[in-house]
Amino acid sequence: MSTKTSTPQLSSIPLPQLYDLLQPITVPNTSPNAKFTNWGLTFTCTPLAVFEPTTELQCEFILELARREGRVVRAVGVGHSPSDLACTTGYMLRTTKLDRLLEVHPDKRYIIAQAGITLDALHTELAKHGLAMINVGSISDQTLGGIVTTATHGTGINYGVISTHVMGLSLLLADGSRVFCSRQERPDLFIASICGLGSTGLILTVTLEVEPAFRLKEVQQTIQFHECVRSLDSLVTASEHVRFWWFPAADTMRVSSADRTVEPTKPSGSWLWHSLIGFHVVQFLLFVARFILPLNIFIGRFASWLVSTKVIAIDDSFRIFNMECRYPQHTTEWAIPYENTKACLHDLHDWLMHEFSDPNGLRPHFPIEVRFSDSDDIWLSPSNGQRTCWIGIVQFKPYGFEVPYRILFERFEAILCRHGGRPHWAKAHHLRPEALRKLYPRFDDFTRVLELVDPRGMFRNEYVERHIFGKTGPGYHNRVFKRHAASR
Repeated sequence: MSTKTSTPQLSSIPLPQLYDLLQPITVPNTSPNAKFTNWGLTFTCTPLAVFEPTTELQCEFILELARREGRVVRAVGVGHSPSDLACTTGYMLRTTKLDRLLEVHPDKRYIIAQAGITLDALHTELAKHGLAMINVGSISDQTLGGIVTTATHGTGINYGVISTHVMGLSLLLADGSRVFCSRQERPDLFIASICGLGSTGLILTVTLEVEPAFRLKEVQQTIQFHECVRSLDSLVTASEHVRFWWFPAADTMRVSSADRTVEPTKPSGSWLWHSLIGFHVVQFLLFVARFILPLNIFIGRFASWLVSTKVIAIDDSFRIFNMECRYPQHTTEWAIPYENTKACLHDLHDWLMHEFSDPNGLRPHFPIEVRFSDSDDIWLSPSNGQRTCWIGIVQFKPYGFEVPYRILFERFEAILCRHGGRPHWAKAHHLRPEALRKLYPRFDDFTRVLELVDPRGMFRNEYVERHIFGKTGPGYHNRVFKRHAASR
């Protein structure tokens, strides 16, 4: 279904009147919000204009202005992506005021929400109706539209990325038409959009499959790295939602196994360990280690010891799924075929042990997070056609200060690439169309849809032009929006 009833009316609005209509939702140039910096404090940009619409009609006004002036429009939520995915030199459309839960259908187990609602707010609203999301990633700060368009994932070898729970989308296309798409209606546009990097159109609403609210019982325990890898298959399949936190300096894996339960709530954690020591002391030590790099090995062992005891927690599902993201950070995450997991982890282990044994070697932070997802048929999903292991590495920025990370990430990514790695779309990576085409069999189908629904490239920011269409030059370089100078 497509409607264009508003387009003739919009096109007849005189330009000065269009500016007046947009003025109440335009962020003043003197406001700090006129500049965008992502949550990790790693990328920043100053858009031509920043709009904060509160209605879908105002979104139509923004797209009408962009059509007339030949501008790019980039939708952004809270800016949690640790890359320049949200950055633009064109118009920025903040979706965070389009944040309502519109419809709830408990009997049919689905809801309709505006794309700008954060997962934190959605959890609260769903709980009022005795409902919950089926699976959630490690954080809930992001907007619903943001996690859909990047195929963000949780963990569970029998659970797909969160986009697999999307039943339908309403979009504003570049020509001003509003369309609904699903697996039954405009299926190509739908499959392209549920991991579309914001490039198929402006997502207005998401129809999302949910389930009755549930609690999870999580068991966390620490085991040795090699024991974990030897028992990988049995560990991954023993519970519904399994993830590992690897502390290379201690050679340990923290195993988290969670299952649905009807047992009463039993939260875990203490202020002393998780706030005072686990957060503040560790951050101070990481800051000192900026000047004394070998200290990172001690900190990694100390952090592993802090969480070494067995812990059992029972709580609302999203509270177990989520974890403290702690500090601003550089991070990269790659997805590999599940059958390559053991070999890849062994290669990473050999590399890191070599670094630790070298007096001048790299001294990475911790932990390395390892998660799992089921295969899917979404064209650009890193889990497309394969059960998947996700491996992510991090370099924290204590108190926002820079740390070395580029060489570390390059060596990490080289190993992941050898094992068939596909990058998480929300995170910075180096791959271009020629490499992505080999990894994604339906890559050309995706670009075909973009050419069809947005031939002039209204929704193609620098990230999309660089990685999907192969644009080169100073304006499309990986570091064009980097907040700081290169760090080793």
